[in-house]
Amino acid sequence: MARIKPKQLLIQSKTKKAPTRISYSTIVTWNLIVVLVVLSLYATYRHWHHRPIIETELDLPWTENVGRSEDSTKMSRPSYAVMDTAKGSITIEIYKEASADVVDRFISLCKSNHFKGMLFHHVIKNFVIQGGDFDFNGAAQEWILKAKANGENALSPKHEAFMIGTTKDHNNKGFDLFVTTAPIPDLNDKLAVFGRVINGQDIVQEIEEVDTDEHYQPKTPIGIINITLKEEI
Repeated sequence: MARIKPKQLLIQSKTKKAPTRISYSTIVTWNLIVVLVVLSLYATYRHWHHRPIIETELDLPWTENVGRSEDSTKMSRPSYAVMDTAKGSITIEIYKEASADVVDRFISLCKSNHFKGMLFHHVIKNFVIQGGDFDFNGAAQEWILKAKANGENALSPKHEAFMIGTTKDHNNKGFDLFVTTAPIPDLNDKLAVFGRVINGQDIVQEIEEVDTDEHYQPKTPIGIINITLKEEI
């Protein structure tokens, strides 16, 4: 076996590569990357873990969001209104499925005591009682007077008596109230019906019996003391 001379060993040791040294900045950079990856994984876990528990609105279709919003609004509306008059109290059930614009406006006006002290302007036996604001465009007044004169208020199984409605298309200039005292065939064509009397029908009939002039206006003023909203009765 040939012996390696000391000079050759020295040369071979010089040709061997020294181990690579890792810089401090590289270590810090990799540590930061690991921390960021861990945080990202943790955030992802929390998001998907809480998703079944707290359903976000963004996960729902737009139409479903709208439907939920409308249903929530309907459920939050008062279900009843009590109309106090000089003759007594009339309890009204508010239709939750009626026109949202009409119902919301009626509720808003009740809350602001808008109807307090308002008179019944027309009282037509076996037809309607009109109260609240005057009908600014005259459409309702023309309808009730012509219908009475022409005898068009015949009973009809299509509509019940004691319905509560207001003029259509009043452009927010006012809000008049109609209480029917007999079924009216073309009621939905003329009024936006949003409720019915469930208690106090006898009070409605008492108001219906007051003396009126040739224009069906009460000779002795009678009106609404106030209207209050109720969740339950």
